[in-house]
Amino acid sequence: MSTWSEAGPRTVEQHAAAVAALLGPTGTETVPLADASGRVLAEDLSAGVALPPFDNSAMDGYAVRAAELAGASESAPVELPVAADLPAGRTDVPALEPGTVARIMTGAPVPEGADAIVPVERTDAGTERVRITAAPEPGAFVRRAGEDTTAGAVLLTAGTVLGAPQIGLAAAVGRPVLPVRRRPHVLVLSTGSELVAPGEPLQPGQIYESNGTMLAVAVREAGATAELLSFVPDDVERFRAVLADRASGTGPDRPDLVLTSGGVSAGAYEVVKDAMTGHGVEFGKVAMQPGGPQGCGRLDLGGTSVAVATLPGNPVSSLVSFEAFVRPALRAAMGHPAPARPVVSARLAGELSSPAGKRQFRRGVLDATTGTVAEVGTAGSHLIAALARADCLIDLPAATTSVADGEPVAVWLLDT
Repeated sequence: MSTWSEAGPRTVEQHAAAVAALLGPTGTETVPLADASGRVLAEDLSAGVALPPFDNSAMDGYAVRAAELAGASESAPVELPVAADLPAGRTDVPALEPGTVARIMTGAPVPEGADAIVPVERTDAGTERVRITAAPEPGAFVRRAGEDTTAGAVLLTAGTVLGAPQIGLAAAVGRPVLPVRRRPHVLVLSTGSELVAPGEPLQPGQIYESNGTMLAVAVREAGATAELLSFVPDDVERFRAVLADRASGTGPDRPDLVLTSGGVSAGAYEVVKDAMTGHGVEFGKVAMQPGGPQGCGRLDLGGTSVAVATLPGNPVSSLVSFEAFVRPALRAAMGHPAPARPVVSARLAGELSSPAGKRQFRRGVLDATTGTVAEVGTAGSHLIAALARADCLIDLPAATTSVADGEPVAVWLLDT
């Protein structure tokens, strides 16, 4: 069987499938409602109570017997005694006697015997006796028990992404916690002896390390958890020792995935490639630009192994590779119903050329008003300032060599 490098470049789809195969479905954990935002529901949510749980008033006003107010109008008001005050939250609600009304607040239980609510605006707002100037229909402004949902009904299905409305619904049926899919834990490493932590003085030949922080944030934005480990110099033995120490742990700190950037090209001093080749991780090319050099597999560390995805070191290549391969794999592992970025069609503003045989991802800005997209910066994989201004990626197929002004292109939305 030939290795990846011998078989030639992979397509983007082939490598995405290889990375996704490293991460199986995550398990289930229970979290408080306040911590459930953005998580994926692991089990169906059923209603423990009906909503509303009892007939209640939709208005501030008066609970009445509709038949007793037939014919009431501005010119012929009906006056009745007020027998009770019913604020929201009252539990000892007396039945409504014939010939009386009860002053009632929004959300308060409708008393037995009443079949309608008259809004306070259609009365003189009396507290002992009240003059009513409208004849209500039976059921007017009454929220019926079970009108929203019945007890036992399935409210949310497993796989639902939880936002404010879904969490509010869970609270409304009395659920203090929810079962959700566990977030994958990602250990993010950047390598390179030329890297210096931001804030430290630079020596000639050194650059500030940016990929680690950028990728850790991208991991968290995808819904997983990230641990950023200080970059490891170009030392193979030290690099393997760091990974072996972290992969041998247990519990939530053990990584589901090790994500590296840099050290995967064809040159010398490629520490990631040197440390992992022959130990379960394959390296090769993907027919894309930026982001051609890639690697993935399960790294054998002598008694333990860990899933690894290795990304190129240029910052644009690194983040584009994350978007194409790692982000959808993490979200799929969590059971997210939409692992990939949304893709829309837009008309190109300007012209683009692209090398044959390589799928291009160009940074762009989408104008939703005109339905056009314009490139930001150029194709250089080191131009992170242009990446920071982009809100989308323009996806040019491998067979495309040029796109004319006004032609439709596929656009990956990065801000949703």
